[in-house]
Amino acid sequence: MTALTAIPATSMQRSRGEVLVRLRQDGAIVRLVDLRQQGSAKAILPRVAGGPEVVFLNTSGGLTGGDRLSYSVALGAGVRAVATTQTAERAYRAASGNARVEVGIEVGAEGWIDWLPQETILFDGSALDRRTRIDLAKGAGCLALEAVVLGRHAMGETVHHLSFRDRREIWRDGHILHLEPLALGDAALGAGRAVLGGARCFASLVMIAPAVSDALTPLRQVLDEPGVTAAVSAFDGRLVLRLMAGDGWPMRRQIARALSVLRRGAVLPRVWQFQENGR
Repeated sequence: MTALTAIPATSMQRSRGEVLVRLRQDGAIVRLVDLRQQGSAKAILPRVAGGPEVVFLNTSGGLTGGDRLSYSVALGAGVRAVATTQTAERAYRAASGNARVEVGIEVGAEGWIDWLPQETILFDGSALDRRTRIDLAKGAGCLALEAVVLGRHAMGETVHHLSFRDRREIWRDGHILHLEPLALGDAALGAGRAVLGGARCFASLVMIAPAVSDALTPLRQVLDEPGVTAAVSAFDGRLVLRLMAGDGWPMRRQIARALSVLRRGAVLPRVWQFQENGR
C-alpha cells in the first residue's frame, strides 16, 4: 500500500489597507493637507455642494479571515465634513482568523463629523473584529452611524455561524462620552427574542451636540417605517437611536429619514443616493 503524504494547507494572501485623510480650514476654504493611501484602502473626495465629503473604499471587494483595514480622518479646528463608504462592506466566510477593521476620527475645536458608513453585511461563517474611535476637541460634535445586516434576505441567505465583535468609542479631552461594545456569536444567533427577536438587521445612530434633545420630537415623528422597530432617547448632550428590522431595505429607508431630521434636511452622500436608486 502506498503511503499518502499530507498536503499542507495553502497560505492564502491576505488583504491589507490603510488610508488617512487630513483636512484643515483655510479662511473660507477647507483644504486637503494630507492624503496617505496604502494597499486596498482608498479615499475619494468628490466635488459636492456644501462641506467636504470623504468616501472610503476597500478595493479588495470584501473582508475575510486575516484581512486588515484602517480608515482615518483628521479634521482641523472648525472643519465640518462628512465621511462615508462607497458601498456596503462585506465580511465573508473566514477559513482562519478574524478580519480586523480600525476606524479613527479626530475632530478639532468647534468642528463636526458626520460618520455615515453604509451597512456591513455579515455572511455565514464570517469573523470580524471592528473598532471605531472618535476623538472630539472642545466644542466639536459628531453624528455616527453603524448598521449591520445578517446575510442577504433577497438571496435567501441565512446566517447560522459567525463571530462579530464591535467596539465604538467617542471621547472628549481624555474622557469617554459614549462606549458601545457588541459581541455577536453563534449563541446569540440562537437566542431568539432574547437578543435579536428574529431581526436580521440592526443599526444605531449616536449624536453628540448641545441641545440635542430638541431633535427628539421631530425624530420620533418619522420613526414609522413598516417592519422596523425603533427606540430613541437623549441625555447629557447625547442622542441614541436604535433600529431593528427583518430586512435591510426598510431599515435603510428608516435610516435615511432619521438622518434627514438630524442633519436638518441635508442630502445624503452621493454614494448613498446612488445605492438607493440602484436597488
